[in-house]
Amino acid sequence: MIKKRILIVEDDEDITEIMTMVLETENFDVYSVSNPLNALEEARKCNPQAILLDLTMPQMSGWELYKKLRSDPDFSTIPVAIVTAKSEEFDAVVGLHVMRADAYITKPFGKQQLIDSVKKLFSE
Repeated sequence: MIKKRILIVEDDEDITEIMTMVLETENFDVYSVSNPLNALEEARKCNPQAILLDLTMPQMSGWELYKKLRSDPDFSTIPVAIVTAKSEEFDAVVGLHVMRADAYITKPFGKQQLIDSVKKLFSE
């Protein structure tokens, strides 16, 4: 079975490490980048089939990067899950219905929640 490729864009190394460990045990091929300014370049290298994107990063907001991904023909149809500490219902509504993200995962998340959310990205 061919592994699905996932790109994690997250500036917190601990969270990246946890997500990587969890997803690799589920047979995903995981790539990561901590600086959103390098995310498009990394995406071109690894050709991900899904992207997990933090919203709050120092160099560029996750929403700015999300808009760049959606406007780029190479990435406009790749599922993107927002991974954020913004847990208010309003934030999720904006993420899913206004910005049209494919999933919204709030931190802290459980192992099974992460697995289920990522697998759902590939089932739609």
